[in-house]
Amino acid sequence: MPSLNGAVVLVTGANGGIGGRFVAEALARGAAKVYASARRPRDWDDERVVPLVLDVTDPASIRAAVEAAPDVTVLVNNAGASVPSSGILTHTDEDIRRNVETNFLGPLFLARAYAPLLAGRPGAAIIDIHSALAWYAVGGIYSATKAALWSATNSLRLELAPAGVHVVGVHVGYVDTAMAAHVSDPKTDPADLVRTVLDAVERDEYEVLADATSVQLKTGLSAPLEAVYPQLRAAAV
Repeated sequence: MPSLNGAVVLVTGANGGIGGRFVAEALARGAAKVYASARRPRDWDDERVVPLVLDVTDPASIRAAVEAAPDVTVLVNNAGASVPSSGILTHTDEDIRRNVETNFLGPLFLARAYAPLLAGRPGAAIIDIHSALAWYAVGGIYSATKAALWSATNSLRLELAPAGVHVVGVHVGYVDTAMAAHVSDPKTDPADLVRTVLDAVERDEYEVLADATSVQLKTGLSAPLEAVYPQLRAAAV
């Protein structure tokens, strides 16, 4: 069963609101070392934190990170990108490519790179941060990439279970970070989210539905599309 006590953790997007909480909470739970990765890593006031340059959209950067941090036991795929507008047809080519590379290909390639190292290690785990919008396609390419990551996480879980690597997928609605600063809807506190996630990891759970929105949207997957998207009825009138 995965435990953060004595773990060596790598957090992507560690400079952000959620990433920073993962660093702090991992240390609070007894992690021996935390690689705090970002494109431009910052300094941390703790000798157990190792700043690590990592651009998840760059294969060479991924290879360099794996070489620099080969002792990882828990990988947290947290780095993400968003879009300024919701309509998938209005996104620029740059928006689409940035979201695909950051939200989907980056976590997948990083998990693939670390899989051989994690295999057989006690407490080995991969945590993928999805989104409730993976199940509700109003976020345009953001929703599409998070849905793709959800599917990839399910595949990784099946393939890595025989090697003893526990794979956890996390769904959450709005979180009170800079990415959701423009949103007036209720938001989850990043500290609460991270505690919920790591509690689930240490209980050997496979999936985290971190708020009521995620629970509701997953339940809605079995409903008729017209119920999930009432705007379809309006368009048909």
